[in-house]
Amino acid sequence: MSNLRVFQLPPPVRRHGLRASRRGIGRQGWRRLALAAGFMLLGFGGWQLGAAGYIHAKAWLSQVLLSQAWADTISVSAGNATDGGAGGELQKPWPWADTGPVARLRVPDLGVDQIVLAGASGRTLAFGPGHLDQTAAPGEAGHSVISGHRDTHFAFLRDLAPDTKLQVQRSDGGWRSYRVRGSEVIDSRNARLSLAADRPALTLVTCWPFDTADTGGPLRYAVFATEDGDYVPPQP
Repeated sequence: MSNLRVFQLPPPVRRHGLRASRRGIGRQGWRRLALAAGFMLLGFGGWQLGAAGYIHAKAWLSQVLLSQAWADTISVSAGNATDGGAGGELQKPWPWADTGPVARLRVPDLGVDQIVLAGASGRTLAFGPGHLDQTAAPGEAGHSVISGHRDTHFAFLRDLAPDTKLQVQRSDGGWRSYRVRGSEVIDSRNARLSLAADRPALTLVTCWPFDTADTGGPLRYAVFATEDGDYVPPQP
């Protein structure tokens, strides 16, 4: 067991909004600038929507932008593969973003289809579920951990029953299928998740309990899944 790697869950994260940057917009940025302006409109209208409404609206709009960035990621990856280069580069969903999509997560039984971002900081989780950097890339060999907020993107975790199928798309366009094996409430102050895995594994994590306005608590709700084989989506 000397080669057993373990990972400690990170502490609670704070919610963040958009962060401005001095970086240039570039060609990819202009294409998404109109939708990104929607965040600003949401900011001005947040007082009318209320705090909860604003958070949900921002989460929804983020996924619209992220879907386009994910399509770009797959396109770049395919082009690099053709040229014999490396995999897909991180594509920014809006000009000032400091993260980008690394995977696509689907739960067909629940109608869930989300883009997963690189990193799991509070700023990142405001826009989508985030992949914890210390863990295996989603859809690849090893143990991958993805976290998200319990009241937006990962609210569906409460409905994940054993044997539910999960599907993860990688940046090369390929898919890997997982099945839920169980769930558990854990304490992030002392919980350790093993990163050693005999087969590809996926853990989805959110705050616990679901129905509370309190934030910053130590409890987490973790859903554990293991590989169910490669998934080939039907061709149109």
